Amino acid sequence: MAAASPLRALTAEHRTSRLVYAMARRAMPTPSRIAEDAASRELVITWSDGHDSRYSYRLLRQRCPCAMCVHEWTGEHLLDPSRVPAGIHPTQIAQVGAYALRFTWSDGHSTGIYTFALLRSLCECDACARERAAAGRPSAGP
Repeated sequence: MAAASPLRALTAEHRTSRLVYAMARRAMPTPSRIAEDAASRELVITWSDGHDSRYSYRLLRQRCPCAMCVHEWTGEHLLDPSRVPAGIHPTQIAQVGAYALRFTWSDGHSTGIYTFALLRSLCECDACARERAAAGRPSAGP
């Protein structure tokens, strides 16, 4: 008679146990206003906590989070920031559910989903730069 497989024993054990994951939740600000400033070539977001963020289109395209631009397993940036044209701009901006924006860029790229958390972390204002520096997080730039 063959010995029971450890994999089967592990699977059977997990079927009878209940795993409970508790994650602390913190209210994440959400956009209350999203606008394009064509003159400065920036996206402007006013957040639910009153903070105003401005994002250059080029920075947003350089920081695209999709699997073509960021290695899915290592997080390595695959998109060479210098290859993003200076005149890049969104041709369409769409909200994704209640958590993100998706841009269609003038270079034809459209697969990145920019979560609100990502967008907030990319804010280039002085207050956010100071907060990142105090927390030891890298700058928002490419």
